Amino acid sequence: MKFNRKQNKNFSVSWWIIVLALVAGLIGGVVGSLGVQKYSNEISTAVGGTKKTVKVSDTKVKGTSAATKAFQQTAPAVVSVINLQQQQSSGWSLFDTAGQDDDLKTASEGSGVIYKTSGREAFIVTNNHVVTGSKALQVLLSDGTKLNATLVGTDKISDIAVLKVKSSKIKQVAEFANSNEVQTGESVLAIGSPLGSDYATSVTEGIVSATKREVESEDDDGNSLGKATVIQTDAAINPGNSGGALINLSGQVIGINSMKLTNSSGGTSVEGMGFSIPSNTVVNIINQLEKDGKVVRPALGIKMVDLSRVSIDDQKNVLELSNDHRGGVIIVNVTDGTPADRAGLKKYDVITKADGQDLDDTGDLRGILNSHKVGDTINITYYRKGHENTTEIKLTAKANDNG
Repeated sequence: MKFNRKQNKNFSVSWWIIVLALVAGLIGGVVGSLGVQKYSNEISTAVGGTKKTVKVSDTKVKGTSAATKAFQQTAPAVVSVINLQQQQSSGWSLFDTAGQDDDLKTASEGSGVIYKTSGREAFIVTNNHVVTGSKALQVLLSDGTKLNATLVGTDKISDIAVLKVKSSKIKQVAEFANSNEVQTGESVLAIGSPLGSDYATSVTEGIVSATKREVESEDDDGNSLGKATVIQTDAAINPGNSGGALINLSGQVIGINSMKLTNSSGGTSVEGMGFSIPSNTVVNIINQLEKDGKVVRPALGIKMVDLSRVSIDDQKNVLELSNDHRGGVIIVNVTDGTPADRAGLKKYDVITKADGQDLDDTGDLRGILNSHKVGDTINITYYRKGHENTTEIKLTAKANDNG
């Protein structure tokens, strides 16, 4: 085939156009490829950032806090106390079980504090209401060891009880601090088993809300036991904490947790009001329980009722009191040979003061008597037929004690 010059020129131009198109295509492809690669790299970098392994850093809190040290020091001495009682079996059995004891099962759980070891025995303080009604007792140590416990003694008025266990497994005992030196606003920890041993060795933190709060104390039947002087705290105290430790930030026990106020007298719901028996009271009681198995308290030898339970007319006409008297206790019986009898007190005398303190009710008088020891002398102010009288009474322990 032949081409003329014009044809050759056109062919040449066409060829270059084709070459240029091919080159442009190649360049565009390369550039496009580079662009895609760059875009791909950018995506990879962004996605790669999210694929990095998350790590934890060293804590910036250096050292051990005072609260942690206090807890670690005392926690091994705090135990769960398990109250075992007989559970009546139900249903009919093919086998003769007459004469066999019913199974003992967990009736309730509380807390306790190991405070002393002596030879092969270790002693634990808890609340009286934690062990009430028990047929057998067990304690669960902080390491999970369960031991059988023996009841040494109880005191209903102070709500204190002492148990003992074998000391071979005991690794730590608690130290009591002087509760008279506790200050309002001081940081404290409560250690125990709220809601039972499933939550054993739980700790809550708070402050001392009041160092000497007076609260009414009652027995299980609702009878007044007088006013108890306790430490008030806002550290969380719940059922199961009873008998556990209230400690300061040095790890010393300043009180044994005993109760929580949940409602005011008006029915208002209350939070953050727990109470502990001061350590000084605890030590006094446990020493007596270890020695005698009971606490011997002074007695007047009288039966009494609150003056407020008597109508105004009877106060005026029978007791011959003026309308000025609103508080006090009426003697309804005096036992022969007792301190009250020897002091000349009689039926229908109205005691208005003891140790110089005005009395509102029988709880006040019991509280004053409980603060004394056998052999102490107290001053009594009373009214008989409208006339005020005073007398000194030497306190003894028993109604028939003529010492």
